[in-house]
Amino acid sequence: MNSDSPKRAYRQSARALAAEATAERILDTFEAQMQHRWFDEIRLDDIARNAEVTTQTVIRRFGSKEGLLDALQQRISKVVGVRRDVPEGAVDAAVASLIEDYEEHGDIVMRVLAQEDRFPACRTVTDVGRREHRKWIAKAFAPWLSPMTPVARQQAEDSLVVAGDLYVWKLVRRDMRRAIEEYRDIMETMLAAALGAARADLFGNAEGEAG
Repeated sequence: MNSDSPKRAYRQSARALAAEATAERILDTFEAQMQHRWFDEIRLDDIARNAEVTTQTVIRRFGSKEGLLDALQQRISKVVGVRRDVPEGAVDAAVASLIEDYEEHGDIVMRVLAQEDRFPACRTVTDVGRREHRKWIAKAFAPWLSPMTPVARQQAEDSLVVAGDLYVWKLVRRDMRRAIEEYRDIMETMLAAALGAARADLFGNAEGEAG
């Protein structure tokens, strides 16, 4: 047996871990810049400097700003996917996961939405987000939607999507500066109304007892 094989495997593993850590650091830097700068203002040289790598390293790993945005969207989607993996009909858990997502990622997603008409890469990200959000809503509320006629189901699903939309979160939490509990109250009331149900029946709590 070649005694160098374990050492070589260890070195390869260490290099892979180091490369992954570098990629995460670059993405962290890009995400921080996306929080405060517009897409066309972000420069790869600035990202490289703040991440303490060369610009060529950024390009070799991600290709471009568009590649960085795609990688960031995939990273956020993984976190969101795990968090939102709730059983059909578990609406309390669904609402809790939605609020947690918006509190963590809502501001940066709003900035991407504000740029979707200017940059195709931003539009790609937001289109994926809309599609996945609707699929998730349909799954979470499937027990109530499934018995409906196609027309009634589409109307109810549209209303559920609106009630759980990021713009509602932004309006309540950022513009009105309401507490999370108040946002939950508003969203649960709207979700119940979309299904023609009483909020207390749908969520198992009387109005005012959320949180």
